[in-house]
Amino acid sequence: MKPLQVAVGVVKNAEGQILISLRDDSLHQGGLWEFPGGKVESTETAEQALVRELKEELNIDVISATPLITVNHQYPDLAVQLNVFLVEHFSGDAKSCEGQPFKWVYTAELSDHAFPSANQSIVTAARLPPYYAILDDADESLLLINLQKILARGIKLIQLRLKKLPAETIEKFIEQAYPLCKQQGAVLLINSAVKNVEDFAVDGIHLTSRHLMSLTRRPANQCGPSKQAHWVAASCHNLQELRHAQTIGADFAVLAPVLATKTHPETEPLGWEQFAKLVSQVNLPVYALGGLSESCLDRMRQSGGQGVAAIRAFLE
Repeated sequence: MKPLQVAVGVVKNAEGQILISLRDDSLHQGGLWEFPGGKVESTETAEQALVRELKEELNIDVISATPLITVNHQYPDLAVQLNVFLVEHFSGDAKSCEGQPFKWVYTAELSDHAFPSANQSIVTAARLPPYYAILDDADESLLLINLQKILARGIKLIQLRLKKLPAETIEKFIEQAYPLCKQQGAVLLINSAVKNVEDFAVDGIHLTSRHLMSLTRRPANQCGPSKQAHWVAASCHNLQELRHAQTIGADFAVLAPVLATKTHPETEPLGWEQFAKLVSQVNLPVYALGGLSESCLDRMRQSGGQGVAAIRAFLE
């Protein structure tokens, strides 16, 4: 049986709040919060259905909608495909046209609300920014300068890939870096290959593909005094790794290399078509990495990805 096609909107206002609505108790998955949208009719594209549904439900007119994530989910009684769009540009003041309660919440508050299980990866995608900067230790003397460059560009998600530095050097750097990131509202992750990775007080862990494939469940007891990995990311290069990242409960993945890179010229890049094919087979926000710049964001989104990850691009 073909899955039920549903168009979903992550509608974000100028204050950065996202609109969620409460499902009626009488409906499938009733009593839970959801993102607005509805069934795609046979004569419509998913985007056309979204525009119609948001007008009917909320009396808002979509100016532009950007693909965010596609989720395939099997409930005991129903298979659904959720075609999710980010709607940051719309006109009109939202109001409930069908009597369904709704409210605006900040992205950090989304996890305080109960959503249907099919919506969990949408919640994560809604919380994640479009760019993921990787700060490596090619030149130790430039670490702080490069971090400040990244933050100055408005990047809100950063990975420390400091595989060569001694633990005490990393600790001293994080003592400076973490408060800077908090001031800018940025999330700081640390690569799992860093020595004594569990000793550092950051916001989560980024698993190498080798560490990812060695795990049978989401890592706990990581990342500093709280001993709780708030965010878990994973490096992936193929479908097996992407599916394993989803299985263990990683929040998001990075898939590489999408385009050819100067640092690994011998590695065959995936290309956008293969990237899109792989991403479509998992319910996971996926960043594209390898030979990319900020200007690749639209191409990446049309291929189903979450955002662009890069090392040098954010420093140029």
